[in-house]
Amino acid sequence: QVQLVESGGGLVQTGGSLRLSCAASGSIFGVASMAWYRQPPGKQREMVAVIRSGPLRSYADSVLGRFTISRDSAKNTLYLEMNSLKPDDTAVYYCNAGIRDALGNYRNYWGQGTQVTVSS
Repeated sequence: QVQLVESGGGLVQTGGSLRLSCAASGSIFGVASMAWYRQPPGKQREMVAVIRSGPLRSYADSVLGRFTISRDSAKNTLYLEMNSLKPDDTAVYYCNAGIRDALGNYRNYWGQGTQVTVSS
């Protein structure tokens, strides 16, 4: 079994910064990709940033230039550095990972989410 545990959320003022972390643990035999999603109040979940093998990264237009996704492969930990935060960034942030098991099968996992609130 695999677990993803997010941390680092909280309350911050407009223009402030936060760093989210997501630690993956359990039966991990490979990681295809890791990503951050968010779900604002009353809205659907949306992709924020994705990191794949090597240097490949993708960002939502709304966070480009403000957020940076990174990964420590040795620790199976994903990070999201968020700068110049805006009230529109208020959401529950979820970690997502495509993880390979001992049989070579990939499965999609989600963390429990961490709340980020940006006050105006």
